[in-house]
Amino acid sequence: MTGGGTWSLKQAAGSKLVIYFYPRDMTSGCTRESQDFRDLAKAFRKAGTLIVGVSRDSVASHEKFAAKESLAFPLLADTEEKVCKLFDVIKEKTLYGRKYLGVDRSTFLIDASGRLHEEWRGVKVPGHAEAVLEAAQRL
Repeated sequence: MTGGGTWSLKQAAGSKLVIYFYPRDMTSGCTRESQDFRDLAKAFRKAGTLIVGVSRDSVASHEKFAAKESLAFPLLADTEEKVCKLFDVIKEKTLYGRKYLGVDRSTFLIDASGRLHEEWRGVKVPGHAEAVLEAAQRL
């Protein structure tokens, strides 16, 4: 988590929760996605929805990324991939002909009672945060 603390689902009790998984801090797509959630954070709060970002990056990397992008929501450092595996977002990818395991950009909307309401996998960034906000507002 940013700031080196811990975070648990109990902290979201009674609120809706958006958990978005992204491949890496400071990369173009991940930066844009985080900026989009940041820019809509007030509307998410108004909809009673918390936001949490998750990647395999370190706490130190998250702290730099959150500070640089003025992110006011937690970024969880899942360096051991426990949360990523729980949500089944580790997928085989190919880059320049090389296969590797990476985080599939995915978002999950959990309702105030803790049930998964909606999921988006293989996310394309443009318009995504807005779509998640609309789903949260309908909940």
